[in-house]
Amino acid sequence: MARRVLKFASLAAATTGIYVYGNKFLDPNDFGVVRVGRAIATTAVITYDYLTSLRSVPYGSEEYDFLKSQIKELFASFEDTPLGAASLAQVHKAVLQDGRTVAVKVQHPKVQAQSSKDILLMEVLLLVVKQIFPDFEFMWLVEEAKKNLPLELDFLNEGRNAEKVAHMLKDFDFLKVPRIYWELSTRRVLLMEFMEGGQVNDRAYMKRNGINVNEISRNLGKLYSEMIFVNGFVHCDPHPGNVLVKKCPASGKAHIILLDHGLYQVLSESFRMDYCCLWQALIKADMKRVQKYSQRLGAGDLYPLFACMLTARSWESVNRGIDQAPVSASEDVEIRSNAAAYLPQITQLLNNVPRQMLLLLKTNDLLRGIESALHTRASASSFLNMSRCCIRAVSTYQKSKSRSLYRRAQISLTEALSLWQINLYEVFLWLKGSRLGNWVIGLLSRMHHSTH
Repeated sequence: MARRVLKFASLAAATTGIYVYGNKFLDPNDFGVVRVGRAIATTAVITYDYLTSLRSVPYGSEEYDFLKSQIKELFASFEDTPLGAASLAQVHKAVLQDGRTVAVKVQHPKVQAQSSKDILLMEVLLLVVKQIFPDFEFMWLVEEAKKNLPLELDFLNEGRNAEKVAHMLKDFDFLKVPRIYWELSTRRVLLMEFMEGGQVNDRAYMKRNGINVNEISRNLGKLYSEMIFVNGFVHCDPHPGNVLVKKCPASGKAHIILLDHGLYQVLSESFRMDYCCLWQALIKADMKRVQKYSQRLGAGDLYPLFACMLTARSWESVNRGIDQAPVSASEDVEIRSNAAAYLPQITQLLNNVPRQMLLLLKTNDLLRGIESALHTRASASSFLNMSRCCIRAVSTYQKSKSRSLYRRAQISLTEALSLWQINLYEVFLWLKGSRLGNWVIGLLSRMHHSTH
């Protein structure tokens, strides 16, 4: 059954050409050889099926039409035009004979064969550049591509990741992860529950559908704080096409739909604890601990630059406290200009930090882009959620290492008090920003003046 799905999906895709996000047709001649990050050359036309000799079936021939007609045996309907496509695969909407609406993700046939050549070519090019510019330290790109690409090309691995994160975050009722139909999936084709919605950075869509932008931003922050700090299992490709939002007609609640689970980063316990402690120090503006944990994560004497890269804030803002004020336009310009000026130091830093950090930096940038589009960047609520997760993660770790019942109780009490302080501060912020809060503050102020 799964093999037939791949055959029919590949055949249907052959009639459509290659599309990119936004359904813009792309001329195959415009493709570059190497795409930094994934290092994949996108195939020009999808005509090859890995199980059969579809490559030898002429387009428009009687045999071609016969094979295409067999799609009806498996699908009640199958949309030839893909919903979206990227360098590895494209996705089609279909309806099975039993009425289930599914998304059919089909890997571009030549990607498997081409990927190793592209990685080799990228490695050669980077070695040449390094000979010319000795300070150019980007060989880690090749290492990451060699490690991550085989995982991204295995759609069964993607399905397992989807199920794992859905179970891991099952307590978040606002999160929706498509169900995988294993009986119809292979390493190169993935059938899953069809879900649709607006992209997470589309403010106009949210306004039309009555979705609270701040709530979406807050919930997205909760998801990623839980993944990074508590579980150490992180979805590393949260670009807007992979994070959708939709209002449930029955409950009226806004859901976040998380797609494309091919690329995850697993964090070691020691790394996760150091990262938790570093963010706690950044939020508290504790510079001694910022230096300590930045250096434990490989930043060395470049820890101020590392702190700025993590937070996307100026060193002045980091010292003052990143939760004290939002990013100003002048600070944004300063960050951009400094990024170019400190390029050699940045490359050195990226070469020195643990490999686990690289995908986290990418994930942070993508999430920050979403926050900027939603105008919720550097909100107090996002830092409060991060603080909660860091406190829980560190307390859980400390209790796991302690054999003393008294010590574990002490850790639990400290955790409870810390979380209570955060909750109290959150109530204060809510009162400060609400009409009721302003009325209460005004009333207390008048009462204070009347007593004097």
